[in-house]
Amino acid sequence: MHLTNRILVTGGAGFIGSFLCERLVSEGHDVICADNFYTGNKNNIEGLLDEPNFELMRHDITFPLYLEVDEIYNLACPASPIHYQRDPVQTTKTCVHGAINVLGLAKRVKARILQASTSEVYGSPFEHPQTESYWGNVNPIGPRSCYDEGKRCAETLFFDYYRQHDLRIRVARIFNTYGPRMHPNDGRVVSNFIVQALLGEPITIFGDGSQTRSFCYVDDLVEGLMRLMNVADDYPGPVNIGNPGEFSILELAEQVIDITGTKSSLVRKPLPQDDPLQRRPDISEAKRALDWEPVTPLAEGLVKTIAYFEDMLKDNAMREKLVQNRRSA
Repeated sequence: MHLTNRILVTGGAGFIGSFLCERLVSEGHDVICADNFYTGNKNNIEGLLDEPNFELMRHDITFPLYLEVDEIYNLACPASPIHYQRDPVQTTKTCVHGAINVLGLAKRVKARILQASTSEVYGSPFEHPQTESYWGNVNPIGPRSCYDEGKRCAETLFFDYYRQHDLRIRVARIFNTYGPRMHPNDGRVVSNFIVQALLGEPITIFGDGSQTRSFCYVDDLVEGLMRLMNVADDYPGPVNIGNPGEFSILELAEQVIDITGTKSSLVRKPLPQDDPLQRRPDISEAKRALDWEPVTPLAEGLVKTIAYFEDMLKDNAMREKLVQNRRSA
């Protein structure tokens, strides 16, 4: 007999959450996707709606949930600066009140629970690459702090429930992730470069383009999250999940230009406040504890991601709406 788990994925209609839901459903688990659709999209999970072991519920995790589940993946939170800065108070509530609510649910039903934390807990780091033991350099009152400090507080809550209530927690610190289903107007560098290139717009470089990032393809990330959920209960993390390959923003722009064949020029704008100059995970711990490391090269992942956006922009109505939204942003 194949034993299945009842699994709740908050933020399950989002970019990462939808891929996680697909993977869990494909393995035969009963999956409940909870999303308030602030940044999530029903199109992301459209292929799952007729699956008998998939259920969708519209829910904001700043309010309690009452379900019977075996595992919880807490992915609910806007993750791009454009979205989390639009309503910073609500972002903090989602991080903190949301964590309290899902932890309370996990405590009641004795479920394993994974928190999707972020590399932003390291802030603008003085340590490079970043290891899990690094405490970070975060501005607690800046425009990004609703997300950065919100996620740090969520980690605090998870570890306090672990120590005080013996809750079976896991904390994943997710680094830059990209792939199909990224929101076209989320302002993140990969989606922004691709959409600008495909529309023939100038590609925006903030600063001089020498700042670096590491880019993990979404399928690799999902594999890492699932391995973390399934490790022994005496391993709470935190653990970095990301790709240690490091690229400058200019190098990323050059790859996007090469793959799309665009004639777009480069334009430079001032670097946003508190934007980190370097970001790269040390994944030694993930290799040791999870036997995990990413396998998708950046060029290969970009080809798949660009194909997704090319298909999206074939819809003339969608293309026009996207152009209008970008002009009014």
